[in-house]
Amino acid sequence: MNALLTSQDHNSHDMGMTYVYPVVSRRARGVSVGINLNPNNACNWRCIYCQVPNLTRGAAPEIDLAQLEEELRGMLNAIVRGNFMQERVPEHSRSFEGIAFSGNGESTASAEFGAAVDIVERVLREFNLLNSLSVRLITNGSFIDRVTDALRHLSQINGEVWFKLDAATAQGIARINDVHLNPQGVLERLQLCTRTCPTWVQTCMFALDGEPPSEAELTAWLDMLAQVKNEIRGVHLYGLARPSLQPEAPRLSRLAQSWLEDLAQRVERMGVHVQVSA
Repeated sequence: MNALLTSQDHNSHDMGMTYVYPVVSRRARGVSVGINLNPNNACNWRCIYCQVPNLTRGAAPEIDLAQLEEELRGMLNAIVRGNFMQERVPEHSRSFEGIAFSGNGESTASAEFGAAVDIVERVLREFNLLNSLSVRLITNGSFIDRVTDALRHLSQINGEVWFKLDAATAQGIARINDVHLNPQGVLERLQLCTRTCPTWVQTCMFALDGEPPSEAELTAWLDMLAQVKNEIRGVHLYGLARPSLQPEAPRLSRLAQSWLEDLAQRVERMGVHVQVSA
C-alpha cells in the first residue's frame, strides 16, 4: 500500500502520471490536485529554495492535452468516487480543496496553458464540481501579459492567482529568484494580474547564511504591497517546509514562526489579510 501523503512530500510522480499529481497543501489546507505543465523540469527562473530536482533553464515542452485530460479525470474519479482519501490522506486533511497549476516550472510558459484551463473546466463540469472548488494558478508572473485571456477564463471558473513576490528590489530578486528584473515591471504585471483575475501575493521567507531578510528588503516588499493592497485578496506568507534541491540549499534555514507572525502583523496593519504557514 502506498504511504500517506504529507505536506512535506510533493512528489509529482507518486501516482505514475505525467501531468497530474495530488498533494496535501499547507496553504490550500487540504488535498489539492496539481497540474504540471513542466514535466521536463524547465523554468525561466531558478529560485534558490526550489524543490524541483534537476531544475534547468528552459521552456515548457509540448503538452499531450488528451493525456492531461485523461489523467485529471482519473484523479478526480479516485478522489470523488473512490477510496483515495481514506487510503492516501491523513484524516485531518481529507477535504478536497481544489486544482492548482503548480508544476516543475512556470505554468504560463506553456503554449497549452489556455487549453489546459479549458480542460479543467470541462472535467470539473463532468463531476458537478464547477465553481465549488478553487482553481489556482501559482505563478512567478513573468508571462501575465501573454495569458490574460486564459486568466479571464480562470476567473470565471472560481479561479485565483497566487503571484510570487519573494523580494521587491532588483538585488533581492536576483539573490532569491536568480533573475534580473526591474521591480517596477514586477509591480505592473502584478497590477495587471489583479485586474484580470482574483489575486493573492505569495511570499517565501527564509534565512540565508543564518540571516533573515534585511530591514531594507522588508521595507521595499511592504512598500510594493502597499501599492496593491486594495486590489489583492491577501498575502500567503510561508517558510521552508521541504529542503531545497538547489546548490544554495546548505545556506538556507527556516525562520521562527514568531518572526513570520511579526511580519504578518506589519502587513495586517496596512489592512491586508495574511495567511501564515511556517
